[in-house]
Amino acid sequence: MLVDEIDNGADEDDLFEHYRIVADKGQTAMRLDKFLNVHVANASRTKIQNGIEAEAVKVNGLPAKSSYKVKPFDIITLLLPNAPRDTEIIPENIPLEIIYEDDVLLLVNKPTGMVVHPAFGNWTGTLINALVYHFQNLPTGRNGEGRPGLVHRIDKDTSGLLVIAKTEFAMTFLAKQFSDHTIERTYNALIWGEPKENKGTITGYIGRSAKDRRVMDIFEDGSQGKHAVTHFEVLKSMRYVSLVKCNLETGRTHQIRAHMQHIGHPIFNDTVYGGDKILRGGTTGSFKVFVENNFKLLPGQALHAKSLGFVHPTTKEWMQFDTELPENFQTIVDKWENFIKYQ
Repeated sequence: MLVDEIDNGADEDDLFEHYRIVADKGQTAMRLDKFLNVHVANASRTKIQNGIEAEAVKVNGLPAKSSYKVKPFDIITLLLPNAPRDTEIIPENIPLEIIYEDDVLLLVNKPTGMVVHPAFGNWTGTLINALVYHFQNLPTGRNGEGRPGLVHRIDKDTSGLLVIAKTEFAMTFLAKQFSDHTIERTYNALIWGEPKENKGTITGYIGRSAKDRRVMDIFEDGSQGKHAVTHFEVLKSMRYVSLVKCNLETGRTHQIRAHMQHIGHPIFNDTVYGGDKILRGGTTGSFKVFVENNFKLLPGQALHAKSLGFVHPTTKEWMQFDTELPENFQTIVDKWENFIKYQ
């Protein structure tokens, strides 16, 4: 019997575990749900059943029912929510901007500066601290602890939409869509410079830099990192900066930030990827003052998770949500447009 915990395929990093199980040549006929209960440690019957119903369990590449009889050499793949223990989560009465809510999920518009989940250096004040205060009995993943309701995440200094699961089934169903890259995610970013083409696709394997673990590097040959694809389209060209729309095909850590730096257009005011310096235009006089004043208006990089689309776990209907740019982000775009107009 070969049981592997494999790469989760979407760097909603370690939020979910994927397993690949190969049945032994001597495997006797056994129901799929019972087989998984035997061979996947610490997975409850409910979680396995949710996975099967959400088609997050496949046999030889195809969804299978609980009653399927496992045969020798069958290859079973399985996705389970996983929430490694960080620390006890303290409920905190932090206001949340809820865009939509029903019985099984909710959409939150996260502000810039809010960490998504507790971790070293940020044990309080996070989105998760707020969620456990405002909502009881959120699903917590395979270990029953850690990151209630969390299906994906965005960086502390990135604003925008996050979908939160309110049931175990919704968590598994949504996680499968992230894993299969069928979730539609659109970001707006203000970048330095003007790309040569109005539309393009950035690819490259993203992995942590050996020099600075906070930074993600791009590896062209696949020897390191994980495959990543970002599609971009220029919405507004303003000579020194451009407003772009980015669609994620994958969801790697810092994907848009690293990809934009890689093609020579770091995100405006991105302190990690070099966007907090004047990269186009002069570095003295009134232009310098103008840019620095814009930097001061932003608490982080000019990146916003603007829209999110997915299939609803229970209705199976496509749902699409969109938000406006944060006020300070929109103000900076307006300032650049006026600056170019009157030059």
